[in-house]
Amino acid sequence: MNKSIDILSIGEVLIDFIGHEVNTSINRTKDYHRFLGGSPTNVAVNASRLGLKSVLVASCGQDGLGDYIIRKLKSNGVNTAQIGKSEHLPTSVIFVSKSTETPDFIPYRQADCEINEEQLPDAVLAEAKIFHTTCFALSKNPARTTILNRAKKAKELGLQLSIDLNFSERIWPNREEAKQVIKEYLSYDPLVKLSEDDCYRLFAEVKSEEFIFDYFHALGASTICLTKGKNGVVVSDVKEGLLFQKAIPLEEIKDTTGAGDAFWTGFLYAQLHEYDLNTSITIAQKLAAIKLQNIGKLPDNLDISQLLH
Repeated sequence: MNKSIDILSIGEVLIDFIGHEVNTSINRTKDYHRFLGGSPTNVAVNASRLGLKSVLVASCGQDGLGDYIIRKLKSNGVNTAQIGKSEHLPTSVIFVSKSTETPDFIPYRQADCEINEEQLPDAVLAEAKIFHTTCFALSKNPARTTILNRAKKAKELGLQLSIDLNFSERIWPNREEAKQVIKEYLSYDPLVKLSEDDCYRLFAEVKSEEFIFDYFHALGASTICLTKGKNGVVVSDVKEGLLFQKAIPLEEIKDTTGAGDAFWTGFLYAQLHEYDLNTSITIAQKLAAIKLQNIGKLPDNLDISQLLH
C-alpha cells in the first residue's frame, strides 16, 4: 500500500501533570511535572519515534497549554494539520499520581472532545492504513459522533481499525451507554487492546478471560489483546486461538503512565510490518518495558532493531 499515513490516531490530547513523588496519593503529592498526554497522542508520538508516519486528529484550547501541545507534537515529528483549537474551551488537563501500579488520576476535561468531521475528511482517510481511537475519545460528543461516522467510512475505504478500550467510569459514568458505543465501533472489526483494569471498570466486577474474549469477539472483533501487567499478555484471535506471553521481568519500574500506549504502538508497528501475532506481542512487550523504565516519553536514543531481536 503506497499511502502517506501509517497511523491516524484520533482522540484526546491533553496535559498530564504527573506527580513527582513515587507511590504517593494525589492528596499528598506536592509537585507535578508537565507532560504531553492522552492515549491516542502517546500512540501518535511513539509511532513517529519508531519511524512511522503518524497524524493526530484532536483538539486543544487556544491557550498556552495548547501552544505547548503543538510545539511538543511537532518536535516529535507528528503531523498536526488535523488538530483543532477551541475558541471557547481551554486545553484539557489530568492530574496523575506517579505509581508502579495503576495510577490514580483527576481529569479536567475541556477542549479534548471538540473533534469535528471537518478534521477527518475523506482525503485524509484515504491516505491512511490504520484508524486508531480510544474509549476515552468516544465518551463525549461531538468527538463520539465524529469518530463513529468516520470509522464507518474508514472501514469502507479498507483501513484497519484499532481501539484501546481504556474505559473509566470517571470519564464515562454511564456504563450501558459505553457498551452500546463500543458495540458499534467493534462491528467494524478493529484490533482491540484492553487491560484487566479496563475490564474490571467496564463490567464493575472481575470477569474471566473466557468471558472477556467471548464478549468482545461476539461484538465483531477478530483479534483481542488483553494485558495483565506483571502476569503477561493473552491474545485471542479467531483464526489462531489463544496466545500467551509472560511479562518481561524488570528490576525497576519508574512510571507506568503510558506503558499501555507504548505496548499498543509496538503491536500496531508490528502489524503494519506484517509480523505474526507472537512476534507482534514480543515487540509490543519490549516497547512497553522500555517505557516502564522511563518517565514521560520514550527515550531519544530508541533503537528499533532492539525490538526486533
